[in-house]
Amino acid sequence: MCATVLSMESQQVLATAGMRPWPLPDSPWVMTQVWRKLLFAHWPMPAEVLLPHLPPRLTLDTFDGQAWLGIVPFQMDQVRFRGLPGIPTAQRFPELNVRTYVTTEDKPGVYFFSLDAGSLLAVVGARMMFSLPYFYARFAITTEGDTVSYACRRLGGAIAPSAVFQARYQPIAPVRLARPGSLEDWLTARYCLYTLRGTRLMRGEIHHAPWPLQPATAEIFHNTMAAPAGLHLPETPPLLHYAERLEVVVWPLRRVR
Repeated sequence: MCATVLSMESQQVLATAGMRPWPLPDSPWVMTQVWRKLLFAHWPMPAEVLLPHLPPRLTLDTFDGQAWLGIVPFQMDQVRFRGLPGIPTAQRFPELNVRTYVTTEDKPGVYFFSLDAGSLLAVVGARMMFSLPYFYARFAITTEGDTVSYACRRLGGAIAPSAVFQARYQPIAPVRLARPGSLEDWLTARYCLYTLRGTRLMRGEIHHAPWPLQPATAEIFHNTMAAPAGLHLPETPPLLHYAERLEVVVWPLRRVR
């Protein structure tokens, strides 16, 4: 029953493909995911600070000349490969990523400096299948009404430099769709990721409906997530957005030629 419902939802997501800046991939998608209780925390960063941390052939994407760094805590849910039931220890888990925005071949996307997850199987699988810099972390998450208390502590010792995030966040206004061409749309309407597999630049396509964004507030008590990448966040408060739920369809990596 669950697999049938998820398939129907995925079809609804794919029905929004006309809103993408380029067509859907011509190959079959391989995975669906649901992202829940997500916070976008974005800081403006000087382009010259981020550029040395990007792989060759990727161009740093900017909005009106400004680069951005995002820290995104959320809860991953209903992770399934196409046609298969969910894997018990990797179907639902917390995740947090550190990211910036890049482009190549006129396809703007996301570049991840790190991704922390609460499922060791998901960490191993994502490293193998998607060549992404995943790390295993311990999480403590509680919700009270609309308020999410979220704590992440990376594990792994010498092979995974320590990093901590602890915050409390909540939406403060109704859902609104980002206006096309706005900063909110630019930060969130991303339909691919970029990563390296060895020395090869790879692109992973995704698709989702428009983000149901809400303005948010957050108290960030500890945040060293960007430090292992050699990045230091500015003292200014971040730009904050919240999303309660979004379903995502995922394609396998393809080499950028």
